[in-house]
Amino acid sequence: MARPMTMTEKILAAHAGKTEVTPGENVWVNVDVLMTHDVCGPGTIGIFKEKFGKDAKVWDNTRIPIIPDHYIFTAEDKCHRNIQILRDFVKEQDIKYYYDPDFLNTEAGSGMPNPYRDPNKTSYKGVCHKALPEEGHCRPGEIMLGTDSHTCTAGAFGQFSTGVGNTDAAFAMGTGKTWLKVPPTMKFTFNGEIPYYLTAKDLILAVIGRIGFAGATYKAMYFTGSGIGSLTLEDRMTLTNMAIEAGGKNGICDVDEKTLAYVKARSNRPDWTVYTEDEGAEYDFEAAWDLESFEPLVAAPHSPDNTKTVSECKDVKLDRAYIGSCTGGKITDMIFAANILAGNTVKIPTFVVPGSTEVHSDMQRLGLNGEPVGPGDKSIEQILVDAGCMLGAASCAACLGGPQDTFGRLNEAINCISTTNRNFPGRMGNREAGVYLASPLTAAASALTGKVTDPREYVSEAIQTGTAGVC
Repeated sequence: MARPMTMTEKILAAHAGKTEVTPGENVWVNVDVLMTHDVCGPGTIGIFKEKFGKDAKVWDNTRIPIIPDHYIFTAEDKCHRNIQILRDFVKEQDIKYYYDPDFLNTEAGSGMPNPYRDPNKTSYKGVCHKALPEEGHCRPGEIMLGTDSHTCTAGAFGQFSTGVGNTDAAFAMGTGKTWLKVPPTMKFTFNGEIPYYLTAKDLILAVIGRIGFAGATYKAMYFTGSGIGSLTLEDRMTLTNMAIEAGGKNGICDVDEKTLAYVKARSNRPDWTVYTEDEGAEYDFEAAWDLESFEPLVAAPHSPDNTKTVSECKDVKLDRAYIGSCTGGKITDMIFAANILAGNTVKIPTFVVPGSTEVHSDMQRLGLNGEPVGPGDKSIEQILVDAGCMLGAASCAACLGGPQDTFGRLNEAINCISTTNRNFPGRMGNREAGVYLASPLTAAASALTGKVTDPREYVSEAIQTGTAGVC
């Protein structure tokens, strides 16, 4: 009889052709999806050609989505060159899923590209971690590798998803396999319904604040309980996205009807396997929270585990607000922010960056309740612009700093409240800048006051997100 196993262990066992695995065991596994982008793609391609041969073919050209997203809106020639390397490789290998920034001229000296005019009329998708599920690459029970540390985002769909370096990615690109050590699992249980003034960002900051930025190093982080069930699927992506900020190998959530409805509507493959935790499965660590006792949180500079309640930071003066990224640029995040900003005017410069072109499109067609705008109603985009926000094109933008001309980049030693996932020195630009990580609710409330502000000052009941981000 097989030993009781966690979801992560079951997925790795199945992909290794074994009936069971144990934490610490090294196994060869078959990979379902390998993702790369414009930052690490060229390096991965270079290693692939060096080790497999300049005329070698990838293991499966239908399982390697390539999603440019990081350094798109810049005049930097080196960044444009990376896009051309991807374009050449895609043509050479006949890669099926490539999402080209078709508005970008890669010739030297071409300057800052003009963004897409219509988010519905471009092959470009925006941030890879948001585009992957939108374009049907995420499914329960699969193994996904990506050349980006936040690839763990896809664990919200009940799959094993983790970031790898260029060398590991190149090997998987040529063989469809990788070598993994089975991680022990940490279990985080949230009880109750998510309160109206919280999002999953507050929950994951609580976890990281408790265990530390290295507390889950090479461990699976399993998020469960009625509180997780009450989250939207997009909010669960925020949880798993930031598993890496605690050192986690992967983050993972239970599969439920919300998961299946989305995957059934989106998946570009017809089959997948749903795994569940076995009763009696062993955990390396367990912790539980009651959501009714939660306070809104921020992570103060310069680490995601420097967690404080909003009230502890109420006197912190802010110079900028930033709402975007794979963590805080989803359509439900935009709805949360818009409901606080509606009818108000921001006090500090506030930069808004959709996580994907689909999110941008939804911002143009949906209203405050997450449903299509009716006659006389304003869209999410119009509400944000009317509040004084500066709206950028879908991309990673200032989340990781980037070139000096990146939209929203912190080029001075200022304080910024941000819905992004990291606040290490220099992460968003200037090394002396102070970044306060927060939920879109807290970020929007703070944008109105110029200080770290409790969203309960502006919202008193649950914000409805309708069908936004559902399927």
